[in-house]
Amino acid sequence: MSTVDPAARIAELRRRIGEHNRAYYEDDAPIIPDADYDELVLELRRLEDEHPDLAAALPHPVLDRIGGAPSETFAPVEHRVPMMSLDNAFAVEELDAWALRLERRLEGRPVTHYACELKFDGLAISIRYEHGRLTQAATRGNGRVGEDVTANVSTITNVPKRLTGSAPAVIEARGEVFMPIATFEALNDDLRTRGERTYVNPRNTAAGSLRQKDPAITATRGLAFWAYQIGDIHGGPSFDTHHVTLDFLASLGLPVNPEMRVVTSLDDVKAYIAETHARRHDLPYEIDGAVVKVDELAQQRELGVTAKAPRWAIAYKFPPEEKTTLLRDIQVSIGGKGKATPFAVLEPVFVGGSTVGVATLHNEDQVRIKDVRPGDTVVVRKAGDVIPEVLRPVLEMRPKGLEPWVFPQTCPCPVGHPLTRDGDDAAHYCLNPTCPLQLDGWIEHFASRGAMDIEGFGERTVQLFTQHGLIGDIADIYTLDLDRVRELEGFGEISVNNLAGAIEASKRRPLANLLFGLNIRHMGGAVAELLAAAFGHLDRLAEATEDDLAAVDGVGPVIARTVAEWFADDGNRAIIEKLRAVGLNFEGPMTPDHDVEPVLAGRSVVVSGTLEGYSRDEAAAAIKARGGKSPGSVSKKTFALVVGADPGASKVTKAEEAGVPVLDEAAFGHLLATGELPE
Repeated sequence: MSTVDPAARIAELRRRIGEHNRAYYEDDAPIIPDADYDELVLELRRLEDEHPDLAAALPHPVLDRIGGAPSETFAPVEHRVPMMSLDNAFAVEELDAWALRLERRLEGRPVTHYACELKFDGLAISIRYEHGRLTQAATRGNGRVGEDVTANVSTITNVPKRLTGSAPAVIEARGEVFMPIATFEALNDDLRTRGERTYVNPRNTAAGSLRQKDPAITATRGLAFWAYQIGDIHGGPSFDTHHVTLDFLASLGLPVNPEMRVVTSLDDVKAYIAETHARRHDLPYEIDGAVVKVDELAQQRELGVTAKAPRWAIAYKFPPEEKTTLLRDIQVSIGGKGKATPFAVLEPVFVGGSTVGVATLHNEDQVRIKDVRPGDTVVVRKAGDVIPEVLRPVLEMRPKGLEPWVFPQTCPCPVGHPLTRDGDDAAHYCLNPTCPLQLDGWIEHFASRGAMDIEGFGERTVQLFTQHGLIGDIADIYTLDLDRVRELEGFGEISVNNLAGAIEASKRRPLANLLFGLNIRHMGGAVAELLAAAFGHLDRLAEATEDDLAAVDGVGPVIARTVAEWFADDGNRAIIEKLRAVGLNFEGPMTPDHDVEPVLAGRSVVVSGTLEGYSRDEAAAAIKARGGKSPGSVSKKTFALVVGADPGASKVTKAEEAGVPVLDEAAFGHLLATGELPE
């Protein structure tokens, strides 16, 4: 930046940030991800700090502004107590610097308690109650004047119309309106089925839903609310700490998030942030950080506020999950069922904790709806372990003359078989059974954790084995020439022995796992379990007619047809016979469902570690056969945690903290037999 005129750059950054503020706060349609916006703000802040005279002389300052201008669609509401925003920290060093500033302003006196809360990704709202009755709700707006959205907020089911308990004459509850992730995904799924453009993220969808002219539309969007602060209040009790104010709001019937924690040191604050970041995707709503506040209200008053934000609070923002980068190309991959999936080849970008170079584009319709084109600057999202996805182009940065991408007509494999699309199916398929790209995908799927769970059979290993002619179909896994494997680079005696053990162990997997591993089109894990339980043996399933299959509750005519067609194919029948010859389990549940008492109905039992008498899948099947659930993580709703050898330490710790009983294998047997915990 040394060669750039600082005055010109400051003016340009102010203009761009102003545009982005309007797009985000006023239009609920951001142009770029938050992380890219934050980078612009940080650059502008650095330049203005380095050139204070220029910053003061140039017009249109933006850094001290809060939110955006209120919309003329709604009546204005003047906030009696300004609704401020928060300063941000992006690293622990910035958190340390904030703590030092607090100490200096408090003249060396320590902050004895911090209140740690989640930073919700929603829309800030003020809800006013008079004599316990909801009278007004307003957006933050520019911090001084917001928009009257009372009718819309009144449709949110967890916002009480009348408070309980001893309500003050006036109390203003401030908090966040948000859209739960499940609601957002269901809304987008419905849009996809209709071939319409999907929403970008829950935050903007929630904001747009709340600011509808017709409250009836807002009522259909499934919005929710968390209260996190008291604004204006008259006639209420006095408070000494922030966390007590939250307790008071909850006593009035307002929803207060249970994840708030009061801690006594900055190290505890950092631990809270780390824990929250690690499990952010386990929450049913989106967060983008944590908020840290000085808990004692007297210290808050002493610390005061700036023009934009309170000094006694800071928002610690998590690493970005959305970034912009260049879309170099769009290519097509072929999966194990012949499904042709377009994917984006990207200029590598660090997002969601890792560097991303490719991202899914789902299908032809989604590419068309999103209108992304090679050469575009695109927004990429990677949330946790989720496969990276291209969300949308940044149209303002599109070069002139870019042509729309056209889905290819032939498979990218050397055979070049035509790609077909049936009826309303959104996906294209290569129907060539000898397609080498399908073979690798099928073998990898067959060995995956949800199917036969053969550890060591990942993508690269499968490609290596097929390229050397060691495997020609899934059944060849069980006759693999281990002596030839030992000759391959990277395969020593230990790794070969481990691979052999994993292959042998997979022969005992439940029938449902085998069915899922066969990779029959439209058959997922849940349908595989239904069919395994209904027919009890692979041979009976293989001889079933379409009508027999469709008669199973939960199996529709499309699935029934594809399953019947798969087993009618001579090539597939030959593979089944090869699997029989090597001794795979074709039997269904050991005991028919109707002979097992549902002693665990509605209960969640988590299994961690290695059990002597059960594989992971067998333990889960035993729990499900008794009406229970077997999730992969511990929560407050978990009935029991069963531990074997080498259990996950985090699961045990979480169970102990939540008061969840921890059982050994013998106690697990008692639980399966009786549904009761041992005394």
